[in-house]
Amino acid sequence: MSSLFTRLRGVDERNSGDTPNARQPAPGQPTDADRSPRSPEGRSPAPEEGPHRPPSSTGDAPPSRRLIDKQILALAVPALGALVAEPIFVLVDSAVVGHLGTAELAGLSLASTVLLTLVGLCVFLAYATTAAVARRIGAGHRREALQSGIDGMWLALGLGLVLAATLWIGGGWAISAMGGTGEVAEHALVYLRWSGLGLPGMLVVLASTGVLRGLQDTRTPLYVAAGGATFNAVLNVVLVYGVGLGIAGSGIGTAVAQLTMGAVLGVVVVRGARREGASLRPAAGGIWSNARAGAPLFVRTLSLRLAILLTVFVATGLGEVTLAGYQVVASVWGLAAFALDALAIAAQALVGHGLGAGDRSHVRSVLRRTLQWGVGAGALLGLVMAAGGWWFALFFTSDPDVRTAVALGMAVCGLLLPMAGWVFVLDGVLIGAGDGRYLAWAGMVTFVVYVPFALAVRALAPDGAAGLAWLWAAFAGVFMAARALTTGLRARSDRWMVTGA
Repeated sequence: MSSLFTRLRGVDERNSGDTPNARQPAPGQPTDADRSPRSPEGRSPAPEEGPHRPPSSTGDAPPSRRLIDKQILALAVPALGALVAEPIFVLVDSAVVGHLGTAELAGLSLASTVLLTLVGLCVFLAYATTAAVARRIGAGHRREALQSGIDGMWLALGLGLVLAATLWIGGGWAISAMGGTGEVAEHALVYLRWSGLGLPGMLVVLASTGVLRGLQDTRTPLYVAAGGATFNAVLNVVLVYGVGLGIAGSGIGTAVAQLTMGAVLGVVVVRGARREGASLRPAAGGIWSNARAGAPLFVRTLSLRLAILLTVFVATGLGEVTLAGYQVVASVWGLAAFALDALAIAAQALVGHGLGAGDRSHVRSVLRRTLQWGVGAGALLGLVMAAGGWWFALFFTSDPDVRTAVALGMAVCGLLLPMAGWVFVLDGVLIGAGDGRYLAWAGMVTFVVYVPFALAVRALAPDGAAGLAWLWAAFAGVFMAARALTTGLRARSDRWMVTGA
């Protein structure tokens, strides 16, 4: 890590010597005023709104650390709120359905696992759109940026309709494949079918959120996510208990909330597209372009999901104590990951905009500073995890063996979390640069590297606390180290720094 920081510092210092004359735009190229992004409402931000506007690549001096920090925080803090809102859907549904009975709650667990896996695999709709829109905005092509966003939303809607229909028809097979039987499988299928109807809305939320992030607006998705979570909670209580629909009411409430969120965010993007003269009709070429751009990110996400599934498989083979402890540690690790992902989202938007504007100096500055933020945030969160592992365990279980396993597992995770911060930020940087093809190959390579270590833990590690510690050492250590190496080597080169729209 230190070597990369040193190299980036040297690049920044060399670039800081560029003269204003050498960095003036060529005739016919967009000026500062042309490049300046506007809000989704079509208004150009005032100068004091600088945290949302990276410096141009023209005669300005390289941005100060303080300015970059403001830009990062202005994007990352609202993004964190929006990221946390989606898991709240599952928590609310679990709290409401949990009072119906154990079979209903178990069924919800199976169904939500299927739904979250599908939504997780479709996150490329947000990532690819963020990179494409930010790059075009940076190049001064606002209408084309919004046109790309509209095409991405059409892709999301079509994919959502296909997945919803597939779950309605084949949901029973999915539940059986996960081991669901009897009453639990019946409740799972009911929830899966009704909640699955909200997938078109949820995928449109992903695509439209990507558009707004590319426009460096992370507040609107935050407001819509918070409103949707509240709306979902009210609907669940009313439909489950007031109307008496049981677990079906919970699924319907979630679907209605997600469709409403998709409609609201869709309207925001459509209004901005109309103002810029972008077409609202589905264009086969544009939709195909979005699908092609998102395919590598789908592969990259698939590699992460496979690694998580393999980790759960290993935990299951090490016994109940290890599996229970893994669930607790994974929940806390997931919360930490949301905080670090918020920094990655900021990096996506800023890097995409900088490369679109042709400002490599600013991109290097953003890379270096976001890495420092990622490692620092990882160290702080890791300290909390390592020091508070035993206390966290008290909230989840009364079993002393599980508590010991949780405390030891969190100590391992806390030690390795700074490296995870490095990985998540570099992921965001390369996604923002549109380097999805490399991330796809790197993802599969790191998964292959992880497999023998994970299987060795299953075969050789003892059960209980020691087994959980070794498992997290393999995942948070070996797997994350492989990702850190592949992304770090890429960041050291200039191959990913392709400028222009």
